[in-house]
Amino acid sequence: MTLLTKPPAGAPDSLDPSPAASPDPRATPDRGWFRAFLLRIHFYAGILAGPFLLIAAVSGGLYAMAPQLEQAMYAKELRVPAVADPLPLSVQVKAAMDQAGGAVPVTVRPAPGPEDTTRVLFADPSLGESTYRTLFVDPGTAQIRGDLPTYGSSGSLPVRTWISNLHRSLNMGEAGRVYSELAASWLWVISLGGLLLWIDRIRRKRSTATAAAKPRPAAGRARTVWLHGTTGTVMLVAFLFLSATGLTWSANAGANVGMLRTALDWTTPSLKTTLTGQDAAPAGDHSGHGAPAGTTPAAGTAQAADPKQAAATVTPFDPSLFDTVTGAARADIVTAPIVDIKPSTKPGTAWSVTEAGREWPATANAVAVDPSTGHITNRLDFDDFNLAAKLTRWGIAAHMGLLFGLPNQLVLLGVALGLAAMVVWGYVMWWKRRPTRGSAWAVGRPAPRGAFLRGHWAGVLAAIAIMVAVGFFLPLLGWSLLVFVALDAMVGEAKRRRRATRPNG
Repeated sequence: MTLLTKPPAGAPDSLDPSPAASPDPRATPDRGWFRAFLLRIHFYAGILAGPFLLIAAVSGGLYAMAPQLEQAMYAKELRVPAVADPLPLSVQVKAAMDQAGGAVPVTVRPAPGPEDTTRVLFADPSLGESTYRTLFVDPGTAQIRGDLPTYGSSGSLPVRTWISNLHRSLNMGEAGRVYSELAASWLWVISLGGLLLWIDRIRRKRSTATAAAKPRPAAGRARTVWLHGTTGTVMLVAFLFLSATGLTWSANAGANVGMLRTALDWTTPSLKTTLTGQDAAPAGDHSGHGAPAGTTPAAGTAQAADPKQAAATVTPFDPSLFDTVTGAARADIVTAPIVDIKPSTKPGTAWSVTEAGREWPATANAVAVDPSTGHITNRLDFDDFNLAAKLTRWGIAAHMGLLFGLPNQLVLLGVALGLAAMVVWGYVMWWKRRPTRGSAWAVGRPAPRGAFLRGHWAGVLAAIAIMVAVGFFLPLLGWSLLVFVALDAMVGEAKRRRRATRPNG
């Protein structure tokens, strides 16, 4: 949000013309129209999108450090004294099923380490979408250590889920997702626009002997401008990465990203879990676990042909199937410590075992296992994934701070602090340049209004075509940009007519 700069004393700077020195908009030449338009877009986008970006930065920084917060707050549920000889997984699952009143789990995540608990997830209609009742089991004693709701394939506990929803939707549900999509949509525009303007400013200053003698302002607004521009340039790649990966989770742009990936065959492969060829969720998918809330898996059961006799002939769920399935998967390609085991949701379908770790170089190998025989019926090898599917998985993990562990989290925290500082510096620069007279609603004048419409017709048409294409793919960005251009042009024309009709003197 570079709210561009005033030049050193005595040196002209067209990046920041004062209202008194600004030329008549009608007399502004066509040359440089795009720069003037970009400057105006950057200025107002920074002012209007700044609050969204600040909230996203603060909440994103909190989320980056949420894993450590979880470990501290839920130590009882997550940690146990080191277990050298864990009980069979079936015994642990049976203990959780007894605690849950005989319910059948939708997913089981065995303890990945000797000091970790096993998670057994159950569907609960009273919880939200992709949220499950999770029992935490001591793998050494089968004691239930805790009973908490967890969210998504990452298994977020309540505090991290709350922070995640704050970052995603301000904890306001689907309506709140507009904020995060606007922030992600405008972040790359503001960042790239700021880079172009910063490069242009450096070029202009180097051509001025007075500015060349003072390359780094020491204090005041000029110092703030230097910090703002330098920080934005250094963190540009990180900002673009956060914008791109954040858009994949958005409601409108995310749907378009999904359609584009499908059209280009960049989707994540799916594991086939039934003899009819029906696919399970894509391996490494970052949505919810298992079957929809309210369904009851019945893998390994036999149902009567007559529905009226089904209740009497269904074979009770056998927890020992977890031992069979786990052993088969571990003997194949599933080697990661963190795995999700999902029983099938109906008779005649296979169970799935998927590597769920997100850290580098974790993979997403997966197998489908016939629970009655222990035979592998289908497999997915992460090495065979297309590059787009791999990049999607790695990008999501990096955005969540999981790919490289603590270093990844610290980098995200630093980027979040940098983005927050950029927003604050932008408002400081605007405040220091605010008009001291005139309309109380004035917000400065970084460039004449209507600069876009005074460009060469070919350039204007090309810019419009680009904006339409971008707006089609990123609807909220397109609509907000269209509203800005229209209002800016209308306000500029209204003020021009007012000046034209104002009596002299």
